[in-house]
Amino acid sequence: MANERILIVDDEKLVRWSLRKKCEEWGYQVLEAEDGSAALRMSHDESPDLVLLDVRLPDLSGVEVLQRLKDSGNGRAVIMITADPQLDDVKAAIRLGAFDFVGKPLNFDELSLTIENALETTRLRTEVESLQNEARRQAGDINVVGVSPKSIELMKFVRKVAASEASTILIQGESGTGKDLIAKVIHYESRRANKPFVAVNCSAIPETLMEAELFGHERGAFTDAKAMKKGLFEMAHGGTLFLDEIGELSVFLQAKLLRVLEDQKIRRVGGVRNIQVDVRVVAASNRDLERAVREEHFRQDLYYRLAIISIFVPSLRDRKEDILPLVEFFIAHYNRAFRKSIRGLKEETKRLLLDYDWPGNVRELKNAIERAMILEEEKDLQAAYLPFSVSHSKTAGTAFEQLSSSPSGSEALPDGRRLPPLSIPEGGTSLEEMERAMVELALRKAQNNQTQAARLLGISRDALRYKMKKFGFLHADAEDSAMPQA
Repeated sequence: MANERILIVDDEKLVRWSLRKKCEEWGYQVLEAEDGSAALRMSHDESPDLVLLDVRLPDLSGVEVLQRLKDSGNGRAVIMITADPQLDDVKAAIRLGAFDFVGKPLNFDELSLTIENALETTRLRTEVESLQNEARRQAGDINVVGVSPKSIELMKFVRKVAASEASTILIQGESGTGKDLIAKVIHYESRRANKPFVAVNCSAIPETLMEAELFGHERGAFTDAKAMKKGLFEMAHGGTLFLDEIGELSVFLQAKLLRVLEDQKIRRVGGVRNIQVDVRVVAASNRDLERAVREEHFRQDLYYRLAIISIFVPSLRDRKEDILPLVEFFIAHYNRAFRKSIRGLKEETKRLLLDYDWPGNVRELKNAIERAMILEEEKDLQAAYLPFSVSHSKTAGTAFEQLSSSPSGSEALPDGRRLPPLSIPEGGTSLEEMERAMVELALRKAQNNQTQAARLLGISRDALRYKMKKFGFLHADAEDSAMPQA
């Protein structure tokens, strides 16, 4: 509080003196102006947090000063002071955004509370705007990482939809493609950007609770309803409600949702009156909703209502030009998060990332880069730190074919030991057992030449040595100083 500054604007010196003493007593810093022109100059130069503004001034009216303060866009709170409140002045000041009116003679207890409330409101507004700006920035990140023709076309369409007055939008695409980011872009690039963005995963809430979650409930509506609670539709009033995995919604709730979309009215559980809401509904699903309609798991009328505007997010394997820009974005993100300075990718790592089909889409790519960033200690990400599914995506199917003609002898390992007779696990094999068998086969085929064995497996020599140590083919004390540590 001590750092907050109040500008007192009044042509009566005694009033300014008494207000100054009280405001300083309450812990505020104080500025003074005796007329409107001085108030405007001081407001511009000193940027006070709050203005106590008399309605009657010798040069400008208090309402005129208020108008110019609001036009400046500073966002400071203004409390009007008057000995003779005229109805027109009150109406004009309230319309222009004055926080409150106080009358003369001043009640200092009342004034103290009014100032405190006004400053708290300003603080909260500033925090909300900061959070909204950060959310907009984060929502905009998707533009940076979408460089493929499909992504560029997608974002053009998304921006067009965001600027429209469409009240329902359906986003479809595989899991992990970034449907939630698309929903945020739609919200934060629309006229609703300064209103709430409320998201709910329809598969994460039990069916018995979902109705009350969406529409709210009245006190006593059911056993645990000890107080009235607003639902997500009311919380999103003026903004956007994002219904993720809408295909998991029960048929009963689908019917209720359709009615709300048609009427823009909700009724709380246990309630008797309808409540008007203004909400844009963005729904998303990784299921084929047309097929769900044919199988009678999803209402046809709701599907057609949601799909008035339909957006399909392509899978990552269909826009591989986006992989490396996404990786660059994730590296920058995790450099900040983990306080690292990873520069980029080794060529082999780059090749593996581009060769992989990414069934988990952008989410899987992000997780893979996060894992590698945690483990990496060099300047460039090595293939050894990629998940097994990525580093072996292209070699797993061919490695056994290439290696099946391996000599059956027991070749020597780097430390002089002999490989045991070849034994390939069968039935119920784990990924780790399969990986061990592939390393063993590669060493046999290459007659223990690590460079050649690594090439057969499609991995780096460092990655091979790491796996040899992991599976006991290389002693820890056998010249392995360069071996990556997991």
